[in-house]
Amino acid sequence: VDIVDQKRVVVDGPESVSGVRRHMMPVKRLSLTDFVAKIPRGAREKTLRQALEKDEIMKKWSETSWAKKVAAKQVRANMTDFERFKLMVAKKKRATEVKKTIKKTK
Repeated sequence: VDIVDQKRVVVDGPESVSGVRRHMMPVKRLSLTDFVAKIPRGAREKTLRQALEKDEIMKKWSETSWAKKVAAKQVRANMTDFERFKLMVAKKKRATEVKKTIKKTK
């Protein structure tokens, strides 16, 4: 949203759209994407939200593999113990099936 100095910038989600509050962040920690929204320097949250909706940036972001990885990581982090167990069992079952088919082809 705005540049503070050579090493820090102000970023904003806005929180209602992406979950990122307006805060200062070092440039080193930023990862830029190809998505661009035309906004004035120091834009308010409402202006930013409208620009994101107009350019459908959040929709484009959700289609990227990066966003899918983040979503999968979040799903994994929110799993219960039983869900982790079911996942482990399913992985074992899949591995045995793969081994069987490989053994057949040899």
